[in-house]
Parts: sequence; C-alpha cells; structure tokens
Amino acid sequence: MNTRALTLALVIAGFAMMMVYTYIEDQRSAMIKDYGTQSSVVVAKVDIQELDLIDDSKIEVKTVPENFLAPGHFKSIKDLENTIATVPIIKGEQITKPRVTYPGIKTGLSRQISVGKRAVAINITERDAVGRLIKPGDRVDVLAAIDISQGARKDMGRSRTILQDVLVLSTGMSMTNSIPMYGVETPKVIRTMNLNTYTSYNTITLELDPYDVQKLSFIQAFGSGTLSLALRNNADKEPVRLKATQIYDVLGEDAPEAKIFFNDKYTKDKNNAQ
Repeated sequence: MNTRALTLALVIAGFAMMMVYTYIEDQRSAMIKDYGTQSSVVVAKVDIQELDLIDDSKIEVKTVPENFLAPGHFKSIKDLENTIATVPIIKGEQITKPRVTYPGIKTGLSRQISVGKRAVAINITERDAVGRLIKPGDRVDVLAAIDISQGARKDMGRSRTILQDVLVLSTGMSMTNSIPMYGVETPKVIRTMNLNTYTSYNTITLELDPYDVQKLSFIQAFGSGTLSLALRNNADKEPVRLKATQIYDVLGEDAPEAKIFFNDKYTKDKNNAQ
C-alpha cells in the first residue's frame, strides 16, 4: 500500500472538512448577523379557539431566530399558566400577550353576544324550562299566555309562540363558551366542579334582536301568565307558522266556554256588519 498516497488523501480530506466547517460557520455567523441568535418561543401546538383554556396540551416551545420573534411573545409554557385565548390562534402561531388574558370581566357574557343582538334574562321555573334541562348553547321557542280580557273572561285567553329558534346564552351563571376552569387555580379564584351547575338556576338569558327584546318586555309587563320555553334541535332552523291557541282549540267547539266565545264573536261580527 502506498503510504504516501494515503497520507496525501487524509490531508486533502482534512482540508475539505475544514473548508466545509469554515463555510458552515460563516453561514451561521451571517444568519446570526441578519436574523439574530436562536431564542425560545411558545407556539400553538393545535388550533386554539376563542376562550379556550391554554395548557401544555395546546402549546409547545420552539426555537426561532430573534428577529422572527413577535412582540409580546412568551418564552416558556409556565408563563401562560391559567390564561385563556381572547381570539382564535392557528396552529404554529406564536402566543403573544394581546392574544391571552386571565379570567375576569373581559371574558364575561358581553363577549358572547353577536353584533346587533341583545341579551335579555327571563325568570323561569322547572316547568317552564323543560325540567331545567336546557343548557347554554341550546335553542328554544318562547311561548306566552295572553289574557286579552284582563281577567274578566277566562275564555278569552290565548297562548302563542312569540319567538322561534332563540339562542340560550346562559342558564343562571353558566354561560355559552364557559371557561373550563374546574379545579384549576387562578388569581384570587378557585372554581370547583358542581354537579348542579347546569340544573340549578332560576333565570335564562336569551340572545334576541332589539325588536324582539321589546316584544318580550311587553309580554312580561302586560301578559297574564308566565313565559314557557320549548327546546328544539339546534339543527332545526325552519320557522313554523302557528296560529294562537284558544279555549275551543283545547276543549273543542262543543264546550260551553267555546259556545260563549262563538256567540260573542258572532254578535261582534254582526254589529260590525251593520
């Protein structure tokens, strides 16, 4: 074996490796000069929805050049403990301070109301709210009993569906998109799971158009009975044309109360014709 040739090959190989190393270091130095050194940053591991609790299942730490760091970024997962997202965050995006907050007034019900809509609460009983099985996010129809005779004639009362396909924003203190903070310690508050959270309530908050708010307020002020809610499938958006239900619809036309109603109606129509 030619020792001289082997030695020359080793020298050339060493020189080549040194040139490659020098090139890589030059490129690294140039990148550091242009983009800065590598730094840790917290990014979204999955898509995060608005008002989602941020934990280590949704975020991870990556390294990027300093010049690519977004203003207000976080460097460790611990910095984001007990925070929630104020806006949707796409997978791979850096988590920044304007995108998160702690539970408080900014995460209240007002953020859940659609633009152009209003939130209005009504008092309910177990009978009026489907046995209190209605929960935030459900959709309901609102029924009202109306006595147009002001109590003088029971046969003049009627029941009507006044609103259809209404979104339930909250039941009692439980809201749609509630922050899932059960058993998690937050600044000055610890929320624990309560099995009665979704069944113990006396009010329901609905999302309505401003005009429908006025209708509901009128019925509450001048209606003779309480409001009732009928739960519907969330996918069922088709409105139903319904006439008001009166005494003869329930008891039949042969009932004494119905005959009184028809006699009064006949007399009234006859007088109007004259």
